[in-house]
Amino acid sequence: MTAETPLLDTLNDPHDLKALSSEQLEQLSHELRLDVIHKVSQTGGHFGANLGVIELTVALHHVFNTPNDRLIWDVGHQSYPHKILTKRRHAMGGLRQGGGISGFPRRCESEYDAFGTAHSSTSISAALGMAVARDHLNHDNNVIAVIGDGAMSAGMAYEAMNNAGALKSKLIVILNDNDMSISRPVGAMSNYLSRLISSRPYHKLRKIAKETFRHLPKPIEDIARRAEEYARGLMTGGTLFEELGFYYIGPLDGHNLDHLIPILKNVRDAAEPGPYLIHVITEKGRGYAPAEAAPDKLHAIAKFEVSSGQPFKPSESLPSYTKVFAEQLVQEAYKDPKLIAITAAMPSGTGLDLFAKHHPDRCYDVGIAEQHAVTFAAGLACEGLNPVVAIYSTFLQRAYDQVVHDVALQNLPVKFVMDRAGLVGADGATHAGSFDIAYLGCLPNMVLMAPSDGEELRSMLSTLVSYNDSPSALRFPRGDIHGALNMDRIVQPIPIGKARIIQEGTDIALISYGTRLYDCQAASLYLKEQFGLSITIIDARFAKPLDEDLLVHIAREHSVVLTIEEGAVGGFGSMVSHLFSNRGLFDKGLIFRSLTLPDRFQDHDTQAKQLEDAGLSPTHVTKEILRFAKPYLIEDKKFAS
Repeated sequence: MTAETPLLDTLNDPHDLKALSSEQLEQLSHELRLDVIHKVSQTGGHFGANLGVIELTVALHHVFNTPNDRLIWDVGHQSYPHKILTKRRHAMGGLRQGGGISGFPRRCESEYDAFGTAHSSTSISAALGMAVARDHLNHDNNVIAVIGDGAMSAGMAYEAMNNAGALKSKLIVILNDNDMSISRPVGAMSNYLSRLISSRPYHKLRKIAKETFRHLPKPIEDIARRAEEYARGLMTGGTLFEELGFYYIGPLDGHNLDHLIPILKNVRDAAEPGPYLIHVITEKGRGYAPAEAAPDKLHAIAKFEVSSGQPFKPSESLPSYTKVFAEQLVQEAYKDPKLIAITAAMPSGTGLDLFAKHHPDRCYDVGIAEQHAVTFAAGLACEGLNPVVAIYSTFLQRAYDQVVHDVALQNLPVKFVMDRAGLVGADGATHAGSFDIAYLGCLPNMVLMAPSDGEELRSMLSTLVSYNDSPSALRFPRGDIHGALNMDRIVQPIPIGKARIIQEGTDIALISYGTRLYDCQAASLYLKEQFGLSITIIDARFAKPLDEDLLVHIAREHSVVLTIEEGAVGGFGSMVSHLFSNRGLFDKGLIFRSLTLPDRFQDHDTQAKQLEDAGLSPTHVTKEILRFAKPYLIEDKKFAS
């Protein structure tokens, strides 16, 4: 219990909000905002969007009967106030920590999380499915989707709205517009009109008008109906949503409970079927001065000092892979005037904000629209430009059909750069880049590469942007680089499909793809010191095409071969196994094992602990070698001790 939140401290259940007065709801909103600031300062996490939905969250739980009324948060990183009010306040100290609660809605975590939403723009589709299911089952609960923070820039949201407009099931969509990107007329008159057109008397008048229209000739009926919709749309700014079949209400001040609550109640109690869209304007970072002043409204932040909003200063460390990529891409663009950079609403996350400062006319943020980003790049490539698409590995999954049909099938030289490839720590399974090696490796014409350190990343990016015979992709992990780095060194492209030998041995060969190379080196040093094992280490560099001649030679010279990658089953190790099988190496007694991520979704934790759990740490690599290699090297008495 804290002195700052006396009212919040008394609430045990979202149903407790229903008995609160207007003044108490205002007080609760203030206390909830303080609590979010305090909690996130201790754990880190998404921040600005959560501060922006405080009043909206309070209003929704005051008006609706959750969890019976289904409440879906999209984008899910704005759900922290919802979690606090739905019996998880005590658990917020473990937010995004190992064994703690998720930073996103999660069905297995709480009955109040109606749908898992960690990728954006899925809420309306899921909510429509729930609304139709409710109708089939003859239930009478409400279904509410809260969509915002850029999620309306994705085509999936409009696909769902188009379908919802045709189906006529009652569905409530709340557009949380926190960038003033759709409409600005927020004020007393706008809120009054919204309240009026959401009220029962207006609905009754509208019903009478519809009955009257039906007695008119069909052409006049259509004109009259359209006139009413357009008048309401022009009056409020919602013509687009009306055309999609939604009953539009707004825009409203999303921080004014006196406006929000009556309108939510009107829509909750409305008998008229069909989808409703309530447009609310909120301010990202609301109520916390450092967030309000920040360019990104402190979208996401590490642990920070509440008084200043400044993250606690970390110990000195090497630059991140993202930073090295961004700086090298800026250099490559100075050399190549045709180089174009594209991202899907993640300029800072992918490092392209730096690129935009140097090359503003050649950087495109297309919004949360990965499908469009890929085909847009394909169009650029058709006309002879050099497009680099920088998207997190987990988000590129959303554009897989476009990668296959619009790029690979046409053999267009689009270059994909996948940040966050591998385990990502606190963001957990929804954001882990586990599958890109497998889902891109099966595509004809695709070139796949992964650096083992910062210097290799620079060389590989030079390779990527200069290679124009087919599509290509480069993956790198979240976090700081390995090894030393000299950004002044002039880099040269690497020959496509060429691996490198890190060290030569005679007993066991370790073939690494990506940044797990350093784990192989650590394991090798231990095995040499403890057991006298002589180990060869190969940095594969490329998963496709493989350096077949070198890998086959290595397999013929060693009785035991092990591959390691920070990717799912079906990736690099499978490609190497396929090569060895086709060359008949297994027929000659080759012992082969492949270390990958486990065949399951891994929960959020630190990246180091996730690697331990996956069996990819140096200790696990060492144990795995000892486990399967010992029987085949016993004749050399390597393990006599």
